[in-house]
Amino acid sequence: MAAQSVERPQPPEPLPSHVVDSHCHLDMCAADGGPTVAEALAAAAGVGVTKMIQVGCDVQGSRWAAQVAADYDDIWAAVALHPNEAPKIHATGGLTLLEAAWREIGELAELPQVRAIGETGMDFFRTEVPGRAIQEESFRFHIGLAKRLGKTLVVHDRDAHEDVLRILDDEGHPEVVVLHCFSGDADFARAASERGWYLSFSGVLTFKNADDLREAAAVPPADRLLVETDAPFLTPVPFRGKPNAPYLVPLTVRGLAEVRDLDVGDLCQLLYANSARAFGPL
Repeated sequence: MAAQSVERPQPPEPLPSHVVDSHCHLDMCAADGGPTVAEALAAAAGVGVTKMIQVGCDVQGSRWAAQVAADYDDIWAAVALHPNEAPKIHATGGLTLLEAAWREIGELAELPQVRAIGETGMDFFRTEVPGRAIQEESFRFHIGLAKRLGKTLVVHDRDAHEDVLRILDDEGHPEVVVLHCFSGDADFARAASERGWYLSFSGVLTFKNADDLREAAAVPPADRLLVETDAPFLTPVPFRGKPNAPYLVPLTVRGLAEVRDLDVGDLCQLLYANSARAFGPL
């Protein structure tokens, strides 16, 4: 999916301490004349974003994530089939093709630079009822993979909160679960927090109409908070609608600091420590 505009936002004020972008798609950022990986890393480092998790959404993207994480010390990878990808593969080549994709994801997941399995989960916004059984089967595969390898599970949840809880409870969740681009309300945040999961907040937290999300962001224990861009999507205010990139994380950090009534520097240190627990030594 291409970014919405070629105009790049100006860098925000640098953060007083380092943080991690816990979820980005640098391959998509580079499309349509966007920044190269080296340029994205340099721009991010200039504002205090010194590490990032590059997330794969299909086999090709997961290969790319694993390779770029091998090439750059400040990038770690996550690999998986996106919940909307699994039904597409199944519709094209049936279970045989889907199982072949799972096998390759499993092989990539064993690489040391791959710190997480994701993004996987459930998406009822883009996948209609006929494809949801395959989506659930794929989610269960990834849960099992994360548990077998002892790696973090990065969960995509769109309009599917109850089913995500049901499936993870049914399978038994891995030790570390990150709810990427958290989109639930305060009740869902409490349910996730009770299970010890990490909640990762994107630029949506800064949107004018996101009062429910800001209420949810006040719920988790401080040691279960993460921030992300989901770049090139979900660009924070005041640049909403323009291409996102890891260097814009400071806007979300400051928004979260306001919600949590925390000093920005203190929050940065907290977020960095949380990222190290969620994804391993940075």
